[in-house]
Order: sequence, then structure tokens, then C-alpha cells
Amino acid sequence: MTLIPWEPPLAGTEVEHLVGALERLRTTFRFKADELDAAGMQARIGASTLTIGGLLKHLAANEDYMFKVKLRGEPMGEPWTVNGWSDDNDWELNSAVDDTPEQLYAWWDGAVERSRATLEAAIADGGLDQPAHITWPDGRHASLRRLVCDLVEEYGRHTGHADLIRESIDGRVGEDPPDGWHPVGAKTSQPA
Repeated sequence: MTLIPWEPPLAGTEVEHLVGALERLRTTFRFKADELDAAGMQARIGASTLTIGGLLKHLAANEDYMFKVKLRGEPMGEPWTVNGWSDDNDWELNSAVDDTPEQLYAWWDGAVERSRATLEAAIADGGLDQPAHITWPDGRHASLRRLVCDLVEEYGRHTGHADLIRESIDGRVGEDPPDGWHPVGAKTSQPA
């Protein structure tokens, strides 16, 4: 039996299961978003304003926000320092129409790479029970476990959105990428 790198363990530790669930959702989302041109990035279903490009940018921002701001109390950095969140809570979702597929893939891939490194270091440094920087109004700190669970929830919601949008673009369906799949990025042309 071949092990699939994004498949969570069948009987692992809590850390292995939480991180494994997050990795599987990240991989499935990236597979749904892969190999799209600008038209594919901007495709919508019905009255919804969600696009795969918007979801890539939104989840990239969430990755940086979760592990830089909420966990460590650090600023998000580029490309998020110049943004429109002050007037638009959905800025990253709405502004993605102005970004190239290459930019969107690079932002998501880069944010996930940073998050993986930060999460791995944080787990090694204090485990899932360690308090995060973010506090609730009553002064309580969220745990790292809570942040990982929140990100799993965020990916679960948006991977479902991406699944529907992608199927409407070119029929790509399936729960997991095929064996041997690796992210490619933007296509120069979209199938008719």
C-alpha cells in the first residue's frame, strides 16, 4: 500500500491528526485551485461573488493572520500591509480580480510555507496547549490547538466552495488529488 503524503494517520497522536487534517484540506484546496488562468480564477457560480482567486487570497491572508498575528503577535507583512480592509472586510476576496494567477498562487504557497514552519516550531516549543498571543475580551488567551482547529474549519468551508466552483469551470472533481500530484500554478489557456 502506497502512503499518500496528505493523508492523516489512521492512528496517530493528537498533533499528527490535527496537522494531518489541516494538510489534507490544504492539499485538496490547492488541487481544486491549480492550473487556472485569469478567467478560471474569476469564475463564479450563480449569484455568488466567490471566486477561486478570491479564495486563494483569502486563505493566504488567513494563514498569515492565524500564525503571525494571532499566535505570535507579529504584523502580517507583505503583501497584506497595503490593503483595503479598513473599508472592506472582504477586501482579499474582492480585490483578487486585480491580481494575476501567478501572484495568487505565490501568495498562497508562500503563506502556507511560512505557516508550516511557524506551526512546526510552535509545536516543538510548547505543544498545542500553549497560549497564543490573541486574547478574548475577558483576558483569556486562545491555545495553539484552538488556532489550528479554527484554520481546519476555515479550510473545510472554503474547500467546499472551491470544489463547486472548479467543477463548474472544467469538471475537475474528486476528494483527493491523484497519486503523484504536485501543485503547478497557472495555465496559459483554459480548456473550452
